[in-house]
Amino acid sequence: MKHGIARLLATTTIAAATLFAAALPLHARMQAAPERPLRVPAWTLELERRLEAVDAAYAGDIGVYVRHLGRDESFSYRAEEPWYLASGVKVPIAIAVMRAIERGELALDTRVTLRESDFVDGAGGTNAYRAGTRLRVSWLLEQMIVHSDNTASDVLIRTVGIEQVNRVAAELGRVDGMHITTLADVRRLAYGQLHPSASGLRSQDLFALQRAGAGQARVRRLVQLLAITPADLLRPDLDSAFEAYYATHANSASLVEFGRMLAALSEGRALGAEGTTYLLDVMSRVQTGSRRIRAGLPAGTRFEHKTGTQHRRTCDLGIATVPALAPGRPPARVVIAACARGTATAAGERALRDVGAAVTASGVFMEAPSRPTVSPPDPMR
Repeated sequence: MKHGIARLLATTTIAAATLFAAALPLHARMQAAPERPLRVPAWTLELERRLEAVDAAYAGDIGVYVRHLGRDESFSYRAEEPWYLASGVKVPIAIAVMRAIERGELALDTRVTLRESDFVDGAGGTNAYRAGTRLRVSWLLEQMIVHSDNTASDVLIRTVGIEQVNRVAAELGRVDGMHITTLADVRRLAYGQLHPSASGLRSQDLFALQRAGAGQARVRRLVQLLAITPADLLRPDLDSAFEAYYATHANSASLVEFGRMLAALSEGRALGAEGTTYLLDVMSRVQTGSRRIRAGLPAGTRFEHKTGTQHRRTCDLGIATVPALAPGRPPARVVIAACARGTATAAGERALRDVGAAVTASGVFMEAPSRPTVSPPDPMR
């Protein structure tokens, strides 16, 4: 087994002592002979088995957090570790913007002036406009969430303040010391692992680096832009530079923490009713990540989510809603937060698609059984 046993968190039927026991390796739990068995929902056991197979087939690592909101049952597979979120940070940015609207400091039709310093490479329509253009907050939110527009993100961060974004993350995810930056600073911090003078890169420099291509071609372009020599570089290549950047844990959190934020949003604890409905509707129309988690979900599933993509990092983080199987029953709403690391995007997307299929096959979207499933023995009892 490549990475060992996943950790289970089944909050409905497990007391505090058994939560500790669930973190033990499966073989350790099976060797003990307790007086009472640990009982957990059947879907968590099935999901663990399937994710181990996905993980074994993937060249990198996966982390997965799943939480059934109606039954308050949850499951963690390496989800307590810090994971680089990439554009997943655009969810707390959006919540911070919607809170400013609720306080009356902004409105959806407020126009914000685009500045030369706002431009960042990446997808979306904002870069088609010139500096000085006044763009509506509603349009910028759409670009940021639906198309993962980095320039729109940085305009909105500047509008509400980065401290407000970090405050949202700390409050809703209960994250200690989470450090979200602008999307331009993501680039400066990553390239800064190659040379400290990258902290002064301008918007036009970021575009020049993007146009240079990947790998060593980009490193050579950086050397030119910074007017240094290859011998001045602190690291030999882009891979090592980005890994060093990820190790700083900027723009990172555990998937458990991010899952808490998604649950708070879904349950109306992050925003008022109108703001919740608006933001979840925008997240349901995301155009990126069609080959990730939602490719493995049941037909007809509504997936309110945000994708994240960076060098050898791929994420998909959202809330899946599956219609009820019987009349009069509520739909199943399930938080699914997953990331893959260590490979190019295409392989990461395949892994996340397989995660979605594993979640579907686990039975989490089905009606709860009349009795909990008996798991391996609990050595704490």
